[in-house]
Amino acid sequence: MPYKIIDMDSYPRKDHFSYFSTLAYPYVGLTVNVDITDCLRRIKSQNLPFFLTICYCVSRAANSVPEFRQRIQDGRIIEFDQCRVSHTLALEDGTFCYCTLEEGRPFAEYLTRGKQAQAAARARRSIAEDPEEALEKFFVSTLPWISYTALVQPVPMPADSNPRLTWGKYTVQEGRTLLPVSTLCHHALVDGAHLAAFYQALDRELREAAR
Repeated sequence: MPYKIIDMDSYPRKDHFSYFSTLAYPYVGLTVNVDITDCLRRIKSQNLPFFLTICYCVSRAANSVPEFRQRIQDGRIIEFDQCRVSHTLALEDGTFCYCTLEEGRPFAEYLTRGKQAQAAARARRSIAEDPEEALEKFFVSTLPWISYTALVQPVPMPADSNPRLTWGKYTVQEGRTLLPVSTLCHHALVDGAHLAAFYQALDRELREAAR
């Protein structure tokens, strides 16, 4: 996937990057209840796949924030033009595999190709990720069995810089359907303002998907 190298001499967060890169746990994240009322109505009325519809909105929102497309590589920052999703996919034996979804497709095509990719991933049953290919991915997972208010995620040592995006079981509160969506990002690249930009973009994508 094409990327550019960030010029550290003109990078405004140079000091922040240096500081947060030294921390043992350099991550920042949030869990936010996102309103999916109208989007869920369309999903049900048109019998759309829930996971792929939400994933489409989440990945588009994440790709709209440049900092979510940035990664740390050999001590430098690179920024991908676009990032793909690698998501967990449940298997019938209670375990899971990984599935990669392509980006930049119209919604209907995204759903079709997504179903094909999931079928192929179930046949492979693999949790192996090519390190070079994994760098440009968002790591996505779901907990459809439970609604939650906070989430602790496993992370590697040394720390990687891939954003982790997770959602749980939706609930209805005061007539609105709310979905807990969690983010976990490397703080050397992403601040609270960038997390807020992601959630704002996600709200827009969900409204668009409801049309």
